[in-house]
Amino acid sequence: MRTSAARTPRSALLTAVLAAVVTVGAIAVVFLLRPRPEAPADVAEPAAAPVSPVVTCGGGPCRQLAAMTVGGTPVVLLADAAGGSARVRVGPEPGTVFELSIAQLGVRLDQNSLRCIDGAAPTCLVRGDVGDRGTAAYGELLVASGGVWRAPGKPYFADAGTLSLYDVTADGRPDVIVVRHDCHGAEPGTSQCDAAPVLGQVYDLTGKSVGCTRRYTAPSDLRGWPDIRLTRADLRTCPGS
Repeated sequence: MRTSAARTPRSALLTAVLAAVVTVGAIAVVFLLRPRPEAPADVAEPAAAPVSPVVTCGGGPCRQLAAMTVGGTPVVLLADAAGGSARVRVGPEPGTVFELSIAQLGVRLDQNSLRCIDGAAPTCLVRGDVGDRGTAAYGELLVASGGVWRAPGKPYFADAGTLSLYDVTADGRPDVIVVRHDCHGAEPGTSQCDAAPVLGQVYDLTGKSVGCTRRYTAPSDLRGWPDIRLTRADLRTCPGS
Protein backbone atom coordinates (compact mmCIF):
# COMPACT_ATOMS: atom_id res chain seq x y z
CA MET A 1 0.00 0.00 0.00
CA ARG A 2 1.42 3.46 -1.13
CA THR A 3 1.79 6.17 1.35
CA SER A 4 0.54 9.57 0.04
CA ALA A 5 3.04 12.49 0.37
CA ALA A 6 1.99 15.19 2.72
CA ARG A 7 0.51 18.14 0.85
CA THR A 8 0.71 21.78 1.93
CA PRO A 9 -2.76 23.23 2.31
CA ARG A 10 -3.64 25.58 -0.60
CA SER A 11 -4.65 28.38 1.74
CA ALA A 12 -1.24 28.37 3.44
CA LEU A 13 0.56 28.57 0.08
CA LEU A 14 -1.58 31.55 -1.04
CA THR A 15 -0.84 33.33 2.23
CA ALA A 16 2.92 32.91 1.74
CA VAL A 17 2.80 34.32 -1.82
CA LEU A 18 0.80 37.37 -0.74
CA ALA A 19 3.25 38.05 2.08
CA ALA A 20 6.18 37.98 -0.37
CA VAL A 21 4.46 40.42 -2.74
CA VAL A 22 3.70 42.83 0.09
CA THR A 23 7.32 42.69 1.28
CA VAL A 24 8.75 43.45 -2.18
CA GLY A 25 6.29 46.34 -2.65
CA ALA A 26 7.24 47.85 0.69
CA ILE A 27 10.93 47.69 -0.18
CA ALA A 28 10.28 49.45 -3.54
CA VAL A 29 8.29 52.24 -1.84
CA VAL A 30 11.06 52.80 0.72
CA PHE A 31 13.64 52.97 -2.12
CA LEU A 32 11.63 55.51 -4.09
CA LEU A 33 10.87 57.72 -1.10
CA ARG A 34 14.37 57.79 0.30
CA PRO A 35 15.91 61.31 0.45
CA ARG A 36 18.26 62.00 -2.47
CA PRO A 37 21.68 63.50 -1.77
CA GLU A 38 21.90 67.21 -2.62
CA ALA A 39 24.38 68.38 -5.24
CA PRO A 40 27.47 70.10 -3.79
CA ALA A 41 27.02 73.87 -3.57
CA ASP A 42 29.98 74.54 -5.85
CA VAL A 43 28.66 72.38 -8.70
CA ALA A 44 26.56 74.42 -11.12
CA GLU A 45 23.67 73.08 -13.10
CA PRO A 46 24.60 72.43 -16.75
CA ALA A 47 23.98 75.56 -18.82
CA ALA A 48 21.57 75.51 -21.71
CA ALA A 49 23.12 75.62 -25.17
CA PRO A 50 23.38 79.23 -26.41
CA VAL A 51 20.88 80.24 -29.07
CA SER A 52 22.21 82.28 -31.97
CA PRO A 53 20.41 85.63 -32.19
CA VAL A 54 18.33 86.18 -35.30
CA VAL A 55 19.81 88.92 -37.50
CA THR A 56 17.13 91.22 -38.85
CA CYS A 57 17.26 93.78 -41.64
CA GLY A 58 14.81 96.66 -41.60
CA GLY A 59 12.65 95.02 -38.95
CA GLY A 60 12.27 91.79 -40.92
CA PRO A 61 14.31 88.70 -41.67
CA CYS A 62 17.53 89.13 -43.63
CA ARG A 63 18.21 87.26 -46.84
CA GLN A 64 21.71 86.24 -47.87
CA LEU A 65 22.94 87.96 -51.01
CA ALA A 66 26.57 86.89 -51.14
CA ALA A 67 29.22 85.07 -49.10
CA MET A 68 33.00 84.79 -49.24
CA THR A 69 35.82 83.51 -47.07
CA VAL A 70 38.85 85.73 -46.52
CA GLY A 71 41.79 84.60 -44.42
CA GLY A 72 39.70 81.67 -43.18
CA THR A 73 36.94 83.99 -41.95
CA PRO A 74 33.45 83.72 -43.47
CA VAL A 75 31.91 87.02 -44.58
CA VAL A 76 28.21 87.17 -45.48
CA LEU A 77 26.27 90.04 -47.05
CA LEU A 78 22.68 90.24 -45.79
CA ALA A 79 19.82 92.53 -46.84
CA ASP A 80 16.07 92.93 -46.52
CA ALA A 81 13.73 92.20 -49.42
CA ALA A 82 13.42 95.88 -50.37
CA GLY A 83 17.16 96.58 -50.22
CA GLY A 84 16.76 99.51 -47.84
CA SER A 85 18.66 97.80 -45.02
CA ALA A 86 21.86 95.76 -45.29
CA ARG A 87 24.34 94.17 -42.92
CA VAL A 88 27.56 92.19 -43.12
CA ARG A 89 28.18 89.28 -40.75
CA VAL A 90 31.85 88.45 -40.16
CA GLY A 91 32.91 85.15 -38.59
CA PRO A 92 30.98 81.95 -37.74
CA GLU A 93 27.45 82.51 -36.43
CA PRO A 94 26.51 84.59 -34.55
CA GLY A 95 29.67 86.46 -35.64
CA THR A 96 30.09 90.23 -35.64
CA VAL A 97 27.39 92.11 -37.52
CA PHE A 98 27.99 95.50 -39.17
CA GLU A 99 25.20 97.70 -40.52
CA LEU A 100 25.98 99.29 -43.87
CA SER A 101 25.39 103.02 -44.26
CA ILE A 102 25.26 102.84 -48.07
CA ALA A 103 21.98 100.94 -47.86
CA GLN A 104 20.41 104.27 -46.85
CA LEU A 105 21.69 105.89 -50.07
CA GLY A 106 19.45 103.93 -52.40
CA VAL A 107 22.04 101.45 -53.68
CA ARG A 108 21.03 98.20 -55.35
CA LEU A 109 22.86 95.25 -53.81
CA ASP A 110 23.06 91.79 -55.39
CA GLN A 111 25.17 88.62 -55.43
CA ASN A 112 28.06 90.54 -57.02
CA SER A 113 28.17 93.31 -54.43
CA LEU A 114 30.72 91.68 -52.10
CA ARG A 115 34.45 91.63 -52.91
CA CYS A 116 37.18 90.56 -50.45
CA ILE A 117 40.99 90.45 -50.62
CA ASP A 118 43.29 88.66 -48.14
CA GLY A 119 46.66 90.01 -47.04
CA ALA A 120 48.29 91.95 -44.23
CA ALA A 121 44.92 93.65 -43.72
CA PRO A 122 42.08 91.43 -44.99
CA THR A 123 39.52 93.76 -46.56
CA CYS A 124 36.02 93.50 -47.99
CA LEU A 125 34.28 96.04 -50.20
CA VAL A 126 30.51 96.17 -50.50
CA ARG A 127 29.40 98.12 -53.56
CA GLY A 128 26.07 98.84 -55.15
CA ASP A 129 24.80 100.79 -58.15
CA VAL A 130 22.67 103.86 -57.66
CA GLY A 131 20.51 105.92 -60.00
CA ASP A 132 18.14 104.98 -62.78
CA ARG A 133 20.91 104.33 -65.31
CA GLY A 134 23.25 102.52 -62.93
CA THR A 135 26.13 104.77 -63.98
CA ALA A 136 27.13 105.60 -60.39
CA ALA A 137 28.01 103.47 -57.38
CA TYR A 138 28.63 103.70 -53.66
CA GLY A 139 31.02 101.45 -51.74
CA GLU A 140 31.82 100.73 -48.10
CA LEU A 141 34.79 98.94 -46.53
CA LEU A 142 35.29 96.39 -43.76
CA VAL A 143 38.92 96.01 -42.67
CA ALA A 144 40.61 93.52 -40.30
CA SER A 145 43.54 94.50 -38.11
CA GLY A 146 45.03 92.13 -35.57
CA GLY A 147 42.15 89.73 -36.11
CA VAL A 148 39.54 92.40 -35.29
CA TRP A 149 37.20 93.62 -38.03
CA ARG A 150 36.13 97.25 -38.19
CA ALA A 151 33.96 99.37 -40.46
CA PRO A 152 35.63 102.75 -41.18
CA GLY A 153 32.19 104.07 -42.06
CA LYS A 154 33.29 106.32 -44.94
CA PRO A 155 31.32 105.65 -48.13
CA TYR A 156 33.11 105.95 -51.47
CA PHE A 157 31.30 107.39 -54.49
CA ALA A 158 32.13 106.63 -58.11
CA ASP A 159 30.10 108.70 -60.54
CA ALA A 160 31.50 106.61 -63.41
CA GLY A 161 30.10 103.47 -61.78
CA THR A 162 33.29 101.53 -61.03
CA LEU A 163 34.64 100.72 -57.54
CA SER A 164 37.20 97.99 -56.92
CA LEU A 165 39.92 96.69 -54.59
CA TYR A 166 43.52 96.12 -55.64
CA ASP A 167 46.96 96.39 -54.01
CA VAL A 168 48.10 99.32 -56.14
CA THR A 169 50.95 100.34 -53.83
CA ALA A 170 52.23 96.74 -53.45
CA ASP A 171 52.44 96.97 -49.65
CA GLY A 172 50.36 93.86 -48.95
CA ARG A 173 47.24 95.93 -48.25
CA PRO A 174 44.48 96.49 -50.80
CA ASP A 175 43.62 99.99 -51.98
CA VAL A 176 40.29 101.37 -53.13
CA ILE A 177 40.06 102.40 -56.79
CA VAL A 178 37.29 104.88 -57.59
CA VAL A 179 36.58 105.69 -61.24
CA ARG A 180 35.05 109.15 -61.64
CA HIS A 181 34.51 111.81 -64.25
CA ASP A 182 37.02 114.65 -64.28
CA CYS A 183 34.39 117.37 -64.44
CA HIS A 184 35.44 120.22 -62.19
CA GLY A 185 32.78 122.89 -62.15
CA ALA A 186 30.01 120.47 -63.15
CA GLU A 187 27.71 118.55 -60.86
CA PRO A 188 28.13 114.73 -60.89
CA GLY A 189 25.24 113.08 -62.70
CA THR A 190 24.63 115.99 -65.08
CA SER A 191 25.00 115.55 -68.82
CA GLN A 192 27.99 117.92 -68.80
CA CYS A 193 29.80 115.80 -66.22
CA ASP A 194 28.85 112.51 -67.87
CA ALA A 195 30.47 113.72 -71.10
CA ALA A 196 33.79 114.50 -69.38
CA PRO A 197 36.79 112.11 -69.45
CA VAL A 198 37.23 109.66 -66.58
CA LEU A 199 40.13 108.81 -64.29
CA GLY A 200 40.88 106.36 -61.53
CA GLN A 201 41.55 107.76 -58.07
CA VAL A 202 43.25 105.52 -55.50
CA TYR A 203 42.70 105.63 -51.73
CA ASP A 204 44.50 103.70 -49.00
CA LEU A 205 42.56 101.93 -46.25
CA THR A 206 42.58 105.05 -44.07
CA GLY A 207 40.74 106.98 -46.78
CA LYS A 208 43.77 109.04 -47.80
CA SER A 209 44.12 109.75 -51.54
CA VAL A 210 47.25 108.13 -53.00
CA GLY A 211 46.95 109.62 -56.51
CA CYS A 212 45.08 109.53 -59.81
CA THR A 213 45.57 108.02 -63.25
CA ARG A 214 45.64 110.03 -66.43
CA ARG A 215 42.31 110.78 -68.07
CA TYR A 216 40.56 108.21 -70.28
CA THR A 217 37.65 108.43 -72.66
CA ALA A 218 35.63 105.70 -70.87
CA PRO A 219 35.98 103.50 -67.74
CA SER A 220 36.50 100.44 -69.96
CA ASP A 221 39.80 101.96 -71.12
CA LEU A 222 41.38 101.41 -67.69
CA ARG A 223 43.43 98.23 -67.42
CA GLY A 224 41.49 95.27 -66.03
CA TRP A 225 38.06 96.93 -66.20
CA PRO A 226 35.66 96.35 -64.47
CA ASP A 227 38.10 95.06 -61.79
CA ILE A 228 40.71 97.74 -62.37
CA ARG A 229 44.39 96.72 -62.02
CA LEU A 230 46.74 99.66 -61.43
CA THR A 231 50.31 100.07 -60.23
CA ARG A 232 51.95 103.00 -58.49
CA ALA A 233 53.57 103.91 -61.83
CA ASP A 234 50.08 104.64 -63.17
CA LEU A 235 49.50 107.35 -60.57
CA ARG A 236 50.13 111.07 -60.59
CA THR A 237 48.82 114.09 -58.73
CA CYS A 238 45.05 114.32 -58.94
CA PRO A 239 43.62 117.25 -60.93
CA GLY A 240 42.77 120.19 -58.70
CA SER A 241 44.97 118.92 -55.83
